[in-house]
Amino acid sequence: MILSPFERMIAKRYLLPGKGEAFIALVAGIGVGVVMLSVAMLLVVMSVMNGFRAELLDKIVGINGHAIVQAYGGRLDNWEEVLSDVKSMPGVVDASPLIEQPLLVTFNGRVEGIFVRGQTQKDLAGLADRVLLGNMSELQPDAGNVAIGSRLAQNIGARVGDTITIINPQGRATPFGTSMRQVGYQVSAIFEVGIYDYDAKFVMMPMSDAQTLLLMGDSVGMIEVTVDDPDRVGEILSPVQQKLAGRAVIADWKTMNATLFEALQVERVAMFFALSFMVLVAAFNILSSLVMLVRAKTRDIAIMRTMGATRRSLTKIFVTTGFTVGALGTVSGLVLGFVVLYFRENIVTFIAWATGQEIWNPEVRFLSTLPSRTDPIEVAGIIALALVLSFLATLYPAIKAASTDPVEVLRYE
Repeated sequence: MILSPFERMIAKRYLLPGKGEAFIALVAGIGVGVVMLSVAMLLVVMSVMNGFRAELLDKIVGINGHAIVQAYGGRLDNWEEVLSDVKSMPGVVDASPLIEQPLLVTFNGRVEGIFVRGQTQKDLAGLADRVLLGNMSELQPDAGNVAIGSRLAQNIGARVGDTITIINPQGRATPFGTSMRQVGYQVSAIFEVGIYDYDAKFVMMPMSDAQTLLLMGDSVGMIEVTVDDPDRVGEILSPVQQKLAGRAVIADWKTMNATLFEALQVERVAMFFALSFMVLVAAFNILSSLVMLVRAKTRDIAIMRTMGATRRSLTKIFVTTGFTVGALGTVSGLVLGFVVLYFRENIVTFIAWATGQEIWNPEVRFLSTLPSRTDPIEVAGIIALALVLSFLATLYPAIKAASTDPVEVLRYE
């Protein structure tokens, strides 16, 4: 919509009402503010929810892979053959044996339930960038060293160099009954994945140490698989699933975390729908400010009509005025939203300090920090939603202004 110099001048004057029209200016300012807050809220909420889902998926997949092949009974005896079959599948990036078993750990009289996780040296080395203290390279086969999560270290009071005792209730049979295995391991590293349950429960050790502790011989518990397209993991591993029918089962990341990710998706859609009403409220603010502006400028409109201004010109003037309010609010909202996202951790910390309440509890939220990931497509959608509603809100006042009859208005002046 191209404006003539006359239309541009009038629209500019209406955007900055005079001293006697302070109330109209206030309503227009409120319209800008409401659009700004609604756009910022939409951007922040959607970015945080996207970040939560993406961060959770990245961390879960980083520990468990995209799928696991697990034998019935928890022991995969012919795992070398299964591993070879899985690696031969098109789309499979990596696959490795894994042992994971719930046990108990004790240190200085404190007892915690844990998950002992036996991994290959390659997988253990992959956790090096998540180590807070110590060194993962010390976790060598039969060395008696382990790595524990940061929350677990806090719960039992263990530090690097301490010796913890892992208890396996399924010990060896003796004439006096089954005796529990209690094996001491030195803590060589403390890691933090970023998922509370993992950091509070996991104890990592070399595969051979886990086999010895659990009396598993050469068998493993499962095989973790990583594929090139996580969304097609079921399709990629379908041939293996058919071959292993009756011996093992394949569970992918969607199945293992179906409830969690479905809940996140439903909440994401519901939040977008609910917050979109804020943009609609902002559009009604623009509409009300323009209606008041039209009523206040009825005489000016009549004079412009008598001087030759067309209905089209008047429509363009008021559409431009209202749409500019919406555009200013949208741009301001984007700036405010990105500022809030940038300082989100500081804001959460301040609110927690001011209220005395822990806003982001990792025990409830799974993740240790507040994540954020902005989707450019969603940002474009938010901008389009705000601008379209702002434009629609200008149509009625603009048409009303254009339909003003100058004869009727000026007759009583």
